[in-house]
Amino acid sequence: MEEKEQQGDSLQFDSRVDLTKLQEAVAQIKSELGKVIIGQQNMIELLIVSILSNGHSLIEGVPGVAKTVTAKLLAKTMNVDFSRIQFTPDLMPSDILGTSIFNVKTSEFEFKKGPLFSNIILIDEINRAPAKTQAALFEAMEERQITIDGTQYDMEPPFLVFATQNPVEQEGTYRLPEAQLDRFLFKINVHYPTLEEEVEILERKHEQKNAQIEKLITSVLSAKQIAEYQNTIKEIIAEKNLIKYIAAIVDNTRANANLFLGASPRASIAIMDASKALAAINGRDFITPDDIKKVATPILAHRIILTPEREMEGLTAEQVVKQIIESIEVPR
Repeated sequence: MEEKEQQGDSLQFDSRVDLTKLQEAVAQIKSELGKVIIGQQNMIELLIVSILSNGHSLIEGVPGVAKTVTAKLLAKTMNVDFSRIQFTPDLMPSDILGTSIFNVKTSEFEFKKGPLFSNIILIDEINRAPAKTQAALFEAMEERQITIDGTQYDMEPPFLVFATQNPVEQEGTYRLPEAQLDRFLFKINVHYPTLEEEVEILERKHEQKNAQIEKLITSVLSAKQIAEYQNTIKEIIAEKNLIKYIAAIVDNTRANANLFLGASPRASIAIMDASKALAAINGRDFITPDDIKKVATPILAHRIILTPEREMEGLTAEQVVKQIIESIEVPR
């Protein structure tokens, strides 16, 4: 009798939030990307988390580690509009937002939408555009709208920006302002593949010969499904002690001797939302301390600024975040 009651409780527990379809969709996306992308599982998982959390991602890595290809193919797995913008030093705001053109037939100005009016935006080498063009992204990224000539244009959901940048080459680049960095949910650092992965990359490329990789990818998600899964994520349970744990981590960045600038409440919300998405991907309707720990570094590292002394000593933002996480007691 007692065993039956326990089984009943287990079934009731499992049915609080139905994550079956969401998990199947994530598995399909990973399977489709696996046809082309070797390794880079952390980047792929964080990008999927950013989609479910309705957040933008900044991808940083040296040339040739599949930053652009992965973002482009991930967009291909979704049956939504996709736009790729190559940022250059001479790019103007009107080049991405659009411009008003005089129509001779109607004797009126008509607004022609730019490439930013899409669902998934891939911005290649985002740090190559000047401050004026970077500023044009602020409103769109945060409020999902653009105001031009006094008229407000709402962006069609989903609206997600995947941006790439090269950390090595600094000539002809402009450092992204803190206000813009804060609008990215994640900053994902992409590393070189392992020796085994590189061998597999070469073998796969040899086998594919002249195959067009984009044609290998099938769309598995619609805009309606993405919105549905984003709403499902909001139902994931965050216990009060874990909410306090998130707040303690972020609060520590504001009083840390190694840091000149700490993280804002936007970072706290980002950690909670991303933890919920990560929990859902793993089939749980509740977040755990491990979820929080996993997303904290890519969420906080680009939002904090080291003191000049610590920067000169070679300390990195990632190391400081890890030190903060280790110093705070994990709730039981």
